Amino acid sequence: MQIANRHAVSFHYTLTDGQGNVIDSSDGREPLAYIHGEGHIVPGLEKALEGRSVGDQFKVDVVPEEGYGPRHPELVQVVPRAAFQGVEDLQPGMQFQGRNDQGAINVTISKIEGDNVTVDGNHPLAGQTLHFAVEITGVREATDEELSHGHVHGEGGHHH
Repeated sequence: MQIANRHAVSFHYTLTDGQGNVIDSSDGREPLAYIHGEGHIVPGLEKALEGRSVGDQFKVDVVPEEGYGPRHPELVQVVPRAAFQGVEDLQPGMQFQGRNDQGAINVTISKIEGDNVTVDGNHPLAGQTLHFAVEITGVREATDEELSHGHVHGEGGHHH
């Protein structure tokens, strides 16, 4: 069976950056499971999986526009330390949820200088080409229950 919309798909993957450093991997874990065509994984990877079958192994490079998007400089802002009331030990790399004109936004502290805290609302992988090594481990039609819940049940998926 080939991967197509409304199919439950599972795959092992290793994601690396442009220097070959591993960013994430399913190695030692269950394969990642998702419903194809529902937008649950980055578009470039989903397109590369289309039409593949169990046992297929391949590599794909996903450009930022098909991954986590380009970096947006306007999402980097300096805010006062006082904006983090109740947090004693602020450190670069810490993540918080903030608000902007569009609603909730996740931000990461990128720099602290005195009472000025630089936060970045870009996804940590925005602007990067993503390098995936993939092995397809399962393809089947998603059940009506999985489609209504929006996720795969059972191995590699959600367990109720």
